Amino acid sequence: MADSGWPGCAKSLKGVILDMCGVLYDSGEGDGVAIAGSIEAVKKLKTSDLQLRFCTNETQATREKFVAKLRRLGFDISVAEVFSPAPAAVAVLKQRGLRPHLLVYDGVLPEFDSVDKTNPNCVVIADAAEKFSYQNLNEAFRVLIGLEKPALFSLGQGRYYKEMDGLKLDVGVYMKALEYACDLKAEVIGKPSPVFFQSVLTDMGLQPHEAVMIGDDLVNDVGGAQHCGMKGIQVRTGKYRSVVV
Repeated sequence: MADSGWPGCAKSLKGVILDMCGVLYDSGEGDGVAIAGSIEAVKKLKTSDLQLRFCTNETQATREKFVAKLRRLGFDISVAEVFSPAPAAVAVLKQRGLRPHLLVYDGVLPEFDSVDKTNPNCVVIADAAEKFSYQNLNEAFRVLIGLEKPALFSLGQGRYYKEMDGLKLDVGVYMKALEYACDLKAEVIGKPSPVFFQSVLTDMGLQPHEAVMIGDDLVNDVGGAQHCGMKGIQVRTGKYRSVVV
């Protein structure tokens, strides 16, 4: 929704949170490709008086490998500046004493090395790409349906995202399938979860009205930020689609 109060917001702005895929780069074969002007935009933000963080639902690699890829593309980014769902999920699992059955991409498995996965009492799903086979989804379903108190954690809830060769289904589609099959509600870790956004604000030491979120997803980036009291800006790259009325 358009907001006419931007001049006042700009005066109080102290921090910027950037989505990554679809905003900084398009993923795909190899490291993907940087979106025109994005490297320069990050450089300008880093030389400004604004704090800068990166908030992503990327779950196909560890943060270390993900950041290394972005640095190869030319971005000045450190691991400490990047917030992603997997480390947050590990913290939740340990806090609640849960043992996950993982339906995730192989590249992110190392994030869960410190978690006990024997005799699972919950399921964690993420963007597993080609691992979202019938067999793997059915295995996750059987774990959930066999639990007295089934718990499903979804690392994000996106419908789709954009790679260099086109749009790809995201984890939210498969989350909904398991919710329906097991008659439960998943707990989302990552955008648009208010807890996830608040963890970024806490790290910056800022209040919601002092930060703006910039992303290509109207629901998970812009909407999630607005629900937390931040301003949200949708870019016209990535998964952005113009609406013809």
